[in-house]
Formats: sequence, structure tokens, C-alpha cells
Amino acid sequence: MKIIDVLKNKSVSKDGIPPIWLMRQAGRYLPEYRELRATAGDFLSLCYNPDWASEVTLQPIRRFDLDAAIIFSDILVIPHALGQHLEFVKGEGPKLGSLDLSKLKYNSDQLSPVYEALSKTRKALDPKKALIGFIGAPWTVACYMVEGQGSKTWDKVRLLAAQEPDYFQELIDIVTEASIDYLSNQINAGANMVQIFDSWAGVLSEEAFEKWSIKPAQKIVSAIRQKHPETPIIAFPRGAGVKTERYAQMVKPDGLSMDTSVPMDQAVELQKLCTVQGNLDPVSLLTGGDVLDREIDRRMENLSKGPYIFNLGHGVIKETPPEHVTQLVKRVRDYHG
Repeated sequence: MKIIDVLKNKSVSKDGIPPIWLMRQAGRYLPEYRELRATAGDFLSLCYNPDWASEVTLQPIRRFDLDAAIIFSDILVIPHALGQHLEFVKGEGPKLGSLDLSKLKYNSDQLSPVYEALSKTRKALDPKKALIGFIGAPWTVACYMVEGQGSKTWDKVRLLAAQEPDYFQELIDIVTEASIDYLSNQINAGANMVQIFDSWAGVLSEEAFEKWSIKPAQKIVSAIRQKHPETPIIAFPRGAGVKTERYAQMVKPDGLSMDTSVPMDQAVELQKLCTVQGNLDPVSLLTGGDVLDREIDRRMENLSKGPYIFNLGHGVIKETPPEHVTQLVKRVRDYHG
């Protein structure tokens, strides 16, 4: 698998063209997804139905011939499996019940549909293409568990972590242990590589970032490497900014996914530490045309000479025309620097 070689060997792909997949590549911008989503009803039903989840995972592979599929699920299945109430409200997003640490008890069996979806997908997927499993990082998952919903500032969880660090550490430890088990089971079910999404790492101060983002990630990476030494791990500390290099040095992932704020010269420096991934602005993909071509070429010119996986700096925006993804894939694979 091309993408596995680039990650494990920290090298340029043999054909000189970086492997490509996109965060949120299976989703609302695809008409085939919207059709199935309407059939499924609520979002969690779609996530927990192995046939539907597998089908959604495969849709962008059929359409765009990407190098990797990422299993269709959600980072919040972990708090759900821990016993916290979870529902997705149309137009509002996730809503979680009140948090009581004494009542949290991890039930891995509840996540069996995800493992079944992975197995089904791996069997249906071209052997040359990788299947990606994933988790939300403990900090990011804890953000939702404490706030009970999404937030722009995450003030409530940051205050709790500062005022009651022992209590918050207990929560982080609970989520970390569940995450290790969940990732390991995903790999056992057919995932060839995994990604840790720390979507809200960017709201943390320098000291809090090391405590709540870096240290849990270190523990997860170490545990997965012991259990599954051949499985590459990508980490995505979104919004980490100048702290990104320190994260890469301390966590030591096989791949580091970069958001759009990482400057190109820093991205090139990061390639000395590990394979890098991403950085293309999803708005450029939404825009398409010459704007998209220029942004693709800039990354290919600067990053394709080192270990690089072409991806976005965040997920595909739901209004993105599928034709723009077709343009992106063709431009990357036809590039001649």
C-alpha cells in the first residue's frame, strides 16, 4: 500500500506522486451519501449500521479512486460507549447528557458495529488501498463530554481542567484507556493505519497543551505501537501552531497532519521528523478552478520531494462540488514539478 510505505519508511512515494485521501471525504457533499443518509434517518443509526457505514466509506473511493478509505463513524462513539447519553440534533449537532465519572463504564461490545463495518470494508476494498481507523484525542473528546455540546471557545472545559486538575485527569485517563482498546480493536478488524484527531488542541495554553494533548497522545501511541508495531499512526493536533513541532518531537507519530495555519517553511522542516499530511485549505477546494490549481501546485512544489500525504487542513466543506475533488485528484497525480 502506497500510503503505508510513505508513513513507515518516511520517504517519498516510489512513483513520485504523494498518496491522497481527504478528511471528511465521505459526507454531505456527495449526492450518494445524502441519499443513503435520508434512508438511515438519524446520524447514529448510520454510524452503527455496518452495511450502511461500509457503503458510505466506499463511496468516495469508487468516485475518486483515492489511496485510502477512512471508516465512517464519529469521535463521540467513545463517550457513548462509556455510558454518556448521546444524540445528534438536526441543525444543532451533538448533544451529550450530564457527566458523572462514577457512572462511566466502557462497553467495547457497543462498538462492535464499527468493527464489523471495518471488516466488511476491508474485504470490499482494493488490496492496494489502505483502510483508516480513527479516534478523537482524549482532550477533544473530553471537551464534548464536559460541555455537553459543541463550542467555539470551550471555556467550561478549560475552567474545569484548571480548577479541578485531578478530576479532569481522571476523565482523561478513562477516555485514554477506552481509546487504546477501541483503536486496537479497529486494527484487529481490518484498519491498516489509524489517525488521532485532536480537533480542539488549539484552544490550550502551552502548559495545558503538553498536559492534556501531548501526554495522552504519547500514551496512546506507545500502547498501540506495543500491540500493533506494523500499524502507522497519524496525529492531528489541529490549531497547535508554533507548538506543532514540539508535539511531533514528543508524540513521535509516523505521520503528522497539518491544518491550514502551518506555514510552508515549517511544514518542510516537519518532514525531517516524520511524514507530513494535509495543509490545503478546504476553502480552496470549495473554490475550485485556478485558485485550487495554484494551491495544489504550491504544496506539490514544496512538499512532494519529502515524505508527504496530500490532504486538506480540515474536512471537506459540505457545499463543495464533487467535481472539485475530481480536479484535485487529477492535478496531484498529473503534476510534473
